[in-house]
Amino acid sequence: MSVTRDPRPLTGEPLSLDLLNTRWMREGAVQDLLVDTDGLAVWLAANGLDFAADEATLRHALTARDALRAVVDGPLEYGADRVDAVLAHGRIRATLTAQGPGEEAEFGDASWGPAWLAARNYLELLDTAPDRIRHCAHESCILHFFDISRNGTRRWCSMAACGNRAKASRHYARTREG
Repeated sequence: MSVTRDPRPLTGEPLSLDLLNTRWMREGAVQDLLVDTDGLAVWLAANGLDFAADEATLRHALTARDALRAVVDGPLEYGADRVDAVLAHGRIRATLTAQGPGEEAEFGDASWGPAWLAARNYLELLDTAPDRIRHCAHESCILHFFDISRNGTRRWCSMAACGNRAKASRHYARTREG
């Protein structure tokens, strides 16, 4: 099966946020990459995940996306049990490799793999810098990003898109007032 081009306006975020960003706004309407297994294949390929793009994997990815949205967009306690339910489908096994100590993810059912990896990644982001997990500041944007700017003041998913629209709106408002 050939994988089509990723249509999303923001890619390359950490796995958990990239899963959230499979929903975005275009011209006032919500777009959703994960409406079918073809979209799932695009998301899996974009993240270098070698899992089957089948109905079970899609269903589990949607479960994880909803759980992550609950904790990222609301109080942590409102969605923590949902993220925990996804995490219950996998575990980390300690390993020793030629390069030294390591970890390997294991799943009882491989169709939970991408969902579990996204939930696990969210825990890593919380452990690293929870204050850098951000929602785009543009009022009509639903995208999320991990702020890696030096001073931690990034506000927009993309300066070229949402940041530019906000600046243009402020400019328009100033010129109308003057």
